[in-house]
Amino acid sequence: MRINLTSVLVDDQAKALDFYTDVLGFEKKTDFAAGEARWLTVVSPDDPDGVELVLEPDEHPAARPFKQALVADGIPYTSFAVDDVEKEHARLVAAGVEFTQPPTAMGPMTTAVFDDTCGNLIQIASMATS
Repeated sequence: MRINLTSVLVDDQAKALDFYTDVLGFEKKTDFAAGEARWLTVVSPDDPDGVELVLEPDEHPAARPFKQALVADGIPYTSFAVDDVEKEHARLVAAGVEFTQPPTAMGPMTTAVFDDTCGNLIQIASMATS
């Protein structure tokens, strides 16, 4: 068994696609109509056949209150691995991304948290190099 898909709930799929591709650097993998929404996935350019991230509409009645509660408590919806949080933080800040937590050492890893402009806080994390 392996993870094939994972989702992030977004308030606007077009805005999310722009942010996740143009700002974060993911690549669009799948995009087709699925009722009133789209089946829209992105992947890491380093692993185009790897896990796909579904940019899923947050239309379910429980989705928006859930997301709002996470944001209110400062809890990231998900986490992405990066090689160097400090370097990625600098790149994203230069691109206009707003962080709610700057790079912070947490034991053997460093994390930072940003607003994805689609109603979520997202964490980036890297393990300390020895």
